[in-house]
Amino acid sequence: MAFFLISFIAVWVAALGVWFLVNRFFRNVDRDRVKQRILEKPKAEKRQKGQAATPTLIASEDKKTGRLILRILRKFELNRKLQVLIEQAGLKWRPVRLVHGCVALFLAAFLVSYVMIPPQYLLLPVLCGVVAGTLPILHLVRTRRKRLWRFEEQFPESLEFVARSMRAGHAFSVSLEMIHREFQEPLASEFRRAFDEHNLGMPLEVALQKLAKRVPLLDVHFFVSAVLLQKRIGGNLAEILDKLAYVIRERFKLRGKIRAISAHGRMTGMALTAIPMVVALLMLYVNPEYVSFFARETTGHIMAGIAAGLQLVGYLIIMKIVNIEV
Repeated sequence: MAFFLISFIAVWVAALGVWFLVNRFFRNVDRDRVKQRILEKPKAEKRQKGQAATPTLIASEDKKTGRLILRILRKFELNRKLQVLIEQAGLKWRPVRLVHGCVALFLAAFLVSYVMIPPQYLLLPVLCGVVAGTLPILHLVRTRRKRLWRFEEQFPESLEFVARSMRAGHAFSVSLEMIHREFQEPLASEFRRAFDEHNLGMPLEVALQKLAKRVPLLDVHFFVSAVLLQKRIGGNLAEILDKLAYVIRERFKLRGKIRAISAHGRMTGMALTAIPMVVALLMLYVNPEYVSFFARETTGHIMAGIAAGLQLVGYLIIMKIVNIEV
């Protein structure tokens, strides 16, 4: 029993260590690239005469490293989806590097658990590898959710700021650029990007539509629709933005009240989900022979899999009930 717990803890520690190293590599890769571009000699001096330079303004995926992964992602149409997800999370990762990190974590956790866990527990190394391999995806989804939440929290105040600046005589595009200096991330960078795209020649309608794609929030779609409708039929845009900010604030307050009321249901779902796992650990400590049936016998594997699946379905149903959209 003690050996099993020590092995399980060691596998998780190893997986988290590998995940920390991979995450640190992802964060430093862009900084190293900038340093290399600053310190190295210009590429034009290294080229021979007669060779044409092909500079690009938009960074593309590295096709030399990870060709197989990139081909698989494109075949299943996952490259664009992962790229959009990473962009919404505000990270500087690449889809191929993300997949490489997942595979590396899976192999590291699988090898460590395969060496340390007894041979009779055949499914535990695979399970540990799958859990460790999903850590980058979970971190990406969590970062995206937190970033969108911060954006939504700052968004009503930014609309009122645009309305005040327009009443002061500034143009709408200039008001978008001023948000970059007055607000914090992530709202500042998104509006700065929309202003830069419009300033470089992109139509304002297209720049705002791209903003709505990068920030998939209902409030942002309302803002873009209001601005585009005002440009077509006219009207007082400052007044429209003030009313829109008021509506968004009221929705935000109502959502907070609903989350407070439904907190008991979420806690109940988490408690009901945790009780079987706690009971299994207690039974493993009190009567290991009784619980070993689920790890050694084929029937026990089937019963444990069905129980875990039903437990997951029950948790998802409870979360669906208490998750009320406003």
